[in-house]
Amino acid sequence: MTNRNIRLTNKPFLLKPAAKDYLWGGTRLNDDFAKDIDVELLAETWECSTHPDGISRVASGRHEGELLTDVLAANPFYLGANSEVAGDLPILIKLIDAKKSLSIQVHPDDTYAAVHENGQRGKNEMWYVLDAVKDASLLYGFHHSIDKERLKNSIEHGTIEKHLLRIPVKKDDVYYIPAGMVHAIGAGLLVAEIQENSNLTYRLYDYNRTGKGGKKREMHIDKAIDVADLSGNEEPKQPMRVLRYKPGYASELICRCRHFEVQRILINTERCRELAEYRADSASFRILLCIGGCGTIFYGDKEQLPYFKGDCIFFPAESAASIHGRAEFLDVRV
Repeated sequence: MTNRNIRLTNKPFLLKPAAKDYLWGGTRLNDDFAKDIDVELLAETWECSTHPDGISRVASGRHEGELLTDVLAANPFYLGANSEVAGDLPILIKLIDAKKSLSIQVHPDDTYAAVHENGQRGKNEMWYVLDAVKDASLLYGFHHSIDKERLKNSIEHGTIEKHLLRIPVKKDDVYYIPAGMVHAIGAGLLVAEIQENSNLTYRLYDYNRTGKGGKKREMHIDKAIDVADLSGNEEPKQPMRVLRYKPGYASELICRCRHFEVQRILINTERCRELAEYRADSASFRILLCIGGCGTIFYGDKEQLPYFKGDCIFFPAESAASIHGRAEFLDVRV
């Protein structure tokens, strides 16, 4: 389970998310994932985050209770040889409960964000659909090319949706949303989101909804139009997915871009004498988000870490473990 190239001090640990109570949220993150967060409209949980708008905490092991940023700053080798900034993760992982539709929005790329947002990262992201109500959909780009003046006019008159491509969505779908793609998660979707570590969202339209205090939410129309891809778009195809099997273990690549790679992993060790091995090499950390099932992770000197649906587990660089149980994970690496 370990060898001389694995640091025995680098041990996996659970994370406790930051919570967001946006007006479109619901109750499923508490109901389905037992988050036990006292928020009426729990819209998002930031499962693995060092972003200052919502920092995760460590929920197990010797760092329990500490902010993830503090742990990584004090132990930069947890991030691996490819890390850029101590204490700062390049990615952010969320669970999203869209009881109502999200705003129509767009994200800037790294170049635009660096210039116009004080050196911040842009935001490329992917969605894995955990569940979808009947007839659920999302908005994904324009179904025809549109110029800036026509787009601005459609926003002013509340007709922007007629220009956007509406895609039917079902459970287990995967969508990659590059920076510049105008989009919106529709009502009735439960989604896992993997993204760059950024909270830059430019809203074009929010259905004239009001938030706390009866105020309409801020729009960012000029910046949104600056960064939006205004060309016509085709309905996105689902990625080619091939399950690769080993005893007690199967995996499939569901997304790869220059910012992150995501695999879906199925664990079933009920009839296996050898448990599924999992390790992070010296280059980088890895993260497991449990989206179904439960079990136990064995690591170090006979140490154990139980996990359940909804848990997010951080594996420092140069760590190793064996996984037992019957479960489904999203495996995230950079």
